Amino acid sequence: MGIKRQSPTGILGFPVAPLKENGELDLKGLEANIDFLLDSGLQSVFVACGAGELHALTQEEYKVMVEAVVKQVDGRVPVYTGVGGNISHALEQAKISEEAGADGYLILPPYLIDPSQDGLYNYLKSIIESTDLSAIVYQRDKCILTKETLLALCELPQLVGFKDGVGNMEFNTEAVQLIGNRLEWINGMPLAEVTMAAYYNLGYRTYSSAISNYIPHISAKYFEALQQGDGKTIRELHEEVILPIHSIRKRKEGYAVSLIKAGMNIIGLPVGTTVRPPIAPVEPEHYEELKGILEKALEKYPVPEKTVEVS
Repeated sequence: MGIKRQSPTGILGFPVAPLKENGELDLKGLEANIDFLLDSGLQSVFVACGAGELHALTQEEYKVMVEAVVKQVDGRVPVYTGVGGNISHALEQAKISEEAGADGYLILPPYLIDPSQDGLYNYLKSIIESTDLSAIVYQRDKCILTKETLLALCELPQLVGFKDGVGNMEFNTEAVQLIGNRLEWINGMPLAEVTMAAYYNLGYRTYSSAISNYIPHISAKYFEALQQGDGKTIRELHEEVILPIHSIRKRKEGYAVSLIKAGMNIIGLPVGTTVRPPIAPVEPEHYEELKGILEKALEKYPVPEKTVEVS
């Protein structure tokens, strides 16, 4: 009897890789990030992916992060890892993830090469088949699949999801109609709350949320409004919070990562703002602008108080 597989759904949590000022990995900061995501109700954790600066981690740092998160989460929610880039590194990362007890991995694109479709198929197939963990492919940058290539990958039982970071609505419409619920369809566009309403109409029901690292209750409020067809709340959240943050994010390459750390630092999470090159830290004026947006957002949309159960 085969393994019953299911991709994580809803709002996906992507923690950062907290770094000390000297550039060393800060495991206490990572622990605080994971605790915050779990306490905020995120139903899955994706460690050492794009937001977690996979591109800048050594394999030893990667191993330490994955093992620490799997141990901390302790089965409460699914833990997925990021694998990708150099095929040898990706296969090693997949093995590390399996040995650490992760539930699956998100396959990030290969570097530099503009591969053909059969080359991409072989790259992804090699990683997917290398372990028995569940796998999600990530459509972006150097990994742009045709629907025929994606359909061929669906023959692999380990494949459970497709994450789109390109925004080609024609492709997404055709792929969802062709493949249906064989895969979980995940919106992976930068600051996915900007585009999730359009994706939702195509059949996407899951997205990765950068802002859930610092204002998860607002992401949850947005998603609830989307599911309920509450256009008024969606417009208000877009105008007052989501689009202003998105505007800052677009001003500089790399802000998709460093702006997350800035937001976390502003609300008091001990992760710092240090990033590794080629990512650059947030400019002081942009940091202050983000701080102003968050102060107004938290005043209008305060963090809900936790209900304490009395036994």
